[in-house]
Amino acid sequence: MNAPAPRFIPKDPAFEARVRASFTTQRFLTLLGATLETVRPGYVEMHLPGRPDVRQQHGYFHGGAIATIFDSASAYAAFTLIPPHETILTVEYKLNLLAPGKGDRLIVRASVVKPGRTLTVVQADAFGASADGEILCATTLQTLMAVPERPLTPPD
Repeated sequence: MNAPAPRFIPKDPAFEARVRASFTTQRFLTLLGATLETVRPGYVEMHLPGRPDVRQQHGYFHGGAIATIFDSASAYAAFTLIPPHETILTVEYKLNLLAPGKGDRLIVRASVVKPGRTLTVVQADAFGASADGEILCATTLQTLMAVPERPLTPPD
């Protein structure tokens, strides 16, 4: 994403703490080793270290790992703008793999394009990063829906 994210005003003044608290409950992201690096209104950056277990047979980041980080980063970007007693669910996304995901880590930057009362559109880019720089390897456009928050289901 070349342009800076538009300025949005969150409906929850504690949006960052809420996003970070939710992130700690994401066991699959913990399993992958994902980290939540930056949280701003309408914007999230997540990283995924280039461990062997998130790569495919040719050594590139696995498309499933890229899709998972895209889905989560986009959801959290939308989550920054919704009211305190709502949560977010993915409605759909279009993923384009543009180049092999090479590098020491994957960086995903997700920005809200159009916030809405119910539906929010987010665009995100994934970069393979190394000491030599970043290479755009995938992009996505995602639609997310705000729904009333429900009690968390305890893990098995």
